[in-house]
Amino acid sequence: MYEVEVKVRADHGDVRDALADVGASEEETVEQADTYYDAPHRDFAATDEALRVRRVSRPGEHEDARVTYKGPKVDDASKAREEIETGVEDGADAGAIFEALGFSPAATVRKTRSYFAYDGYTVVLDDVEGLGQFVEVERESEDVDAAREGAFDVLRELGLDPGEQIRTSYLGLLLE
Repeated sequence: MYEVEVKVRADHGDVRDALADVGASEEETVEQADTYYDAPHRDFAATDEALRVRRVSRPGEHEDARVTYKGPKVDDASKAREEIETGVEDGADAGAIFEALGFSPAATVRKTRSYFAYDGYTVVLDDVEGLGQFVEVERESEDVDAAREGAFDVLRELGLDPGEQIRTSYLGLLLE
């Protein structure tokens, strides 16, 4: 299964209005801190891979944590890639395990993320510390081409231009 994602810079006020106009349903807003790790045995930047621990905070709830491996992009027209993810009890402990095995923290990306559901896609409004506002349209699919074209259609319905897509990760943008 592949995560097929397209991302553009966009003003959230305008996009929220467009989401309301098309009848998208707002799911939740969370705070995320994604710590990315460098591997001791290969250069993830060169192989286009990523390993991260994501810590998710919701008001009044216990923090959730997930470990994610992202494989190299498999599509030149989107950010489609294999993604393997699992929950962990404690994000700090997961990071400590990676560090004990020789992985080193590369950077942490902090963002406020609002999720919307629309037409089989997840539309995400990200406010990324140090980078600004972005919109991502994503879904999991075996058919990368169809999912990508559908994501482009959703962007257009929201008044956004798929031609302005950014394929660089937030981590990559922060490290530039």
